[in-house]
Amino acid sequence: MKLGARMLKTGLAVAIALYITNFIGLPSATYAAIAAAFAIQPNIHRSFQTVLEQIYANVIGVSIGTFAAFSLGNDPIVIGFITIIIILICAYFKMSEDTIALAIIAVLAVMETTDTALLQFAGGRFGSLMIGILAAFIVNMIFLQPKYEIRLFKNIDQVTSDIIQWLRISTRHLDDDPALKGEITRLRGDFRFLDQTYLLFSEERVYLRKSRIQRMRKLVLLRQMISTSRQSLETLQAFHEYDYKIETIPKEFQQVLVDELDKIIYAHERLLLSAMGRIRKQPTKSIEDITDPNIPNLVETLIQVYEEDDKERMALLPLASRLMEYHREIMHLQTLLNSYQHYHEYNNFDFKKKRRRIMP
Repeated sequence: MKLGARMLKTGLAVAIALYITNFIGLPSATYAAIAAAFAIQPNIHRSFQTVLEQIYANVIGVSIGTFAAFSLGNDPIVIGFITIIIILICAYFKMSEDTIALAIIAVLAVMETTDTALLQFAGGRFGSLMIGILAAFIVNMIFLQPKYEIRLFKNIDQVTSDIIQWLRISTRHLDDDPALKGEITRLRGDFRFLDQTYLLFSEERVYLRKSRIQRMRKLVLLRQMISTSRQSLETLQAFHEYDYKIETIPKEFQQVLVDELDKIIYAHERLLLSAMGRIRKQPTKSIEDITDPNIPNLVETLIQVYEEDDKERMALLPLASRLMEYHREIMHLQTLLNSYQHYHEYNNFDFKKKRRRIMP
């Protein structure tokens, strides 16, 4: 298990909230710590988005909780009913789950007592919760800013490498069926993680116009990298599903299929290496002739293999479609990468950290 930046920030925010609450002398510093733990966000943009929402939820929870404690008391059934009301109100305003949890905590904190000093008691609880929210906001703003760009590209590179390795194995009929099924399931989970990381990176804000334009191009390029890698996974899935049918086609065509897929795999790898600035931007013509795939011709040949048997010919059309889609995504990625490198020649995605498993 890895100790991540968000864990460290949560612990730091809790400690700061406790110190401030104890220094001021407010009661129940524990509530400040709980609020700080719930208020931590993964990036600055979400901190700005949620801080006002969290303050509103705190105000709503304390206000309704105080009114209910005055008028109805603090019987467990009353507290449960008020909790339902709070959830409905927060859901109506489309607040996040963490914010709803803060509002519920505010209600529970206030409805502990029905003493005559309820307003003072509620004010103390409100202050403690506000300190927790603000402590988390300050920690989000100042400490351990996440580098989602580096993390995202590193994970794209790792996932793509894993898929390509399995493609090379499966096309040569060397794969273990249960192991490949498990890897495909794991890789689909990795793509969900990639999409989440991409969303967090896209939420970061850049205020200089020149940097903003570069970042927009980078976002488009990274989105296409994910799309291309996802298509490579779909190709792997197709080869896994049609493995037994591929073994029935003529041996010479099986070799052509392997050779052409190797070329398209190499083209994919070449684009990622080019994005990292590790190979020439303009390879020699002889290298291009050797490595550039001819997928449209391969698909035509694949269809002609069963020219006399319409039923068998249709059976491999899904595989042909996957190959065409994979080739199309790679061509689009090449166009975007060439455009990006034309405008930002020295801004590569290089990183030098050791590879690791990306899923928690």
